[in-house]
Amino acid sequence: MYRTIIAALLAQGLGLGAATAQEAHVWTTEDEFGNVTFALENAIMDAGLVVDHVSHTGDMLERTRGATGSERVLYTHADIYSFCSATVSRAVMEADITNVQYCPYTIFAYEVPESPGLITVGFRDYPAGAMDQVEAMLSGIVAEALGLEE
Repeated sequence: MYRTIIAALLAQGLGLGAATAQEAHVWTTEDEFGNVTFALENAIMDAGLVVDHVSHTGDMLERTRGATGSERVLYTHADIYSFCSATVSRAVMEADITNVQYCPYTIFAYEVPESPGLITVGFRDYPAGAMDQVEAMLSGIVAEALGLEE
């Protein structure tokens, strides 16, 4: 876990920030999935926010794997946390009323069978401008959950 955190801090220090893959900001850490999601939930609450819903996407995909005709196990674990911020939401929606389409905001966490103990945490990329506030909030939550300095 510490190697990943050090690598992330070095990348941020070099101006690289989070990796962007398929229009998502992602970070990885070596830990148990339950530890990471516990830290993520606490970081969301520490930001004064309430988790509205946890989507257990990995469980759903595994439960329906046979019914879809697939044999591939995609995730060992995969959860998506949905929540909103009245302050940030009001600011971005006052800037552009159609920003309502992005609320609630989500942060995902997953582990794949090919890399046990390597947990990926991230969120989608939002349009530049007013939505930068959302990305800053989400980055702060992820940084707290993973023990990274911003």
